[in-house]
Amino acid sequence: MVDHIKIIGILIKDRIKEANHTQAVLSKYAHLIRTRLGFHEVSEYTCSRVGFIVLQIVDTNNEYNQMRKELDEIYGIEVQEMNFNW
Repeated sequence: MVDHIKIIGILIKDRIKEANHTQAVLSKYAHLIRTRLGFHEVSEYTCSRVGFIVLQIVDTNNEYNQMRKELDEIYGIEVQEMNFNW
């Protein structure tokens, strides 16, 4: 039984420049990701360059720290996390 949940939010400041780098890391650690939600603002005429990704992480082998390190090395994104324990 899982007694904790880790949620991380990723702000991609320029999707055109940083999305490929971010996606490469997320694909490498896809086995840690239980839920993924990504979105960006879209209007009738434009698509925002800023994007957001919300992830639910399941980490039984302590691989999250390495994934977080790789994400932190990507210029142009910001990572925040929430931890819920019971």
